[in-house]
Amino acid sequence: MLREYLELLWAFIVIGGTTFGGGYTIVPVLERELIKKRGWITMDEVLDFYTIAQITPGVIAVNIATFVGCKRKGIAGGTIATLGLVLPGVCLMLLASFFVERFAEYPLAQHVLAGIRLAVCALILDTTIKLFKGFFKNYQSVIICIIVFVLSAVFSMSPMYIILGAGLAGFLLFLPRRKAAEKDK
Repeated sequence: MLREYLELLWAFIVIGGTTFGGGYTIVPVLERELIKKRGWITMDEVLDFYTIAQITPGVIAVNIATFVGCKRKGIAGGTIATLGLVLPGVCLMLLASFFVERFAEYPLAQHVLAGIRLAVCALILDTTIKLFKGFFKNYQSVIICIIVFVLSAVFSMSPMYIILGAGLAGFLLFLPRRKAAEKDK
């Protein structure tokens, strides 16, 4: 039993220590550590957790860690996974604050940070492509995505209204399909 909690803690220390750049960059790391390496969850579950994490308060990565930990080992697992995820970041931030304060004005440090920003951009692009592949299984999904993009990018609509509207649209569009599929079984 203790071994399972330590394994959960270690998995999220690895995830927290190798994920840089925010919520979108966690998906490839989750895929590597939790799906391919450990087989704890599926990509569909990652995408579901990610979706829920986006609409709940807090940091996306922390919310996902909490969801996965709770799925594996209940509330204690959620707590342990969350602690494991944030521990490397806290340590890194303490260390970085010491160095950034003293070295940020040097060109070498600025070039290193520019390179890191480019890597984070590439990881976000990779995640975006994976999200597209995972979510666009029918034309209704594509239509909802386009409408959401236009409402956000062109009309600067509040994300709260966009998420509520998209959730309602998904419910209305996909519930009849699910009921029909269940009826056929």
